Amino acid sequence: MEEKIKAKLEVLRTGLQADGGDLELVKIEGKVVYLKLVGHCGSCPFAMMTIKQGIEVGLQEIDPEITVERVMEA
Repeated sequence: MEEKIKAKLEVLRTGLQADGGDLELVKIEGKVVYLKLVGHCGSCPFAMMTIKQGIEVGLQEIDPEITVERVMEA
């Protein structure tokens, strides 16, 4: 399943890149995917909406139990 998640993230990230942002995969633990948004997406006020309604929904096409958590910079 990890390879499917990585492949789907590559597809989903093109939309972020078009807006001057991107995502970084931090880790996958079971069905929880940890991502860091970078570039314009990192400071966007709609970042959580992007994660939950965009990226998470896209990944749930692989498995409906997948959830995405945002990792913030320390």
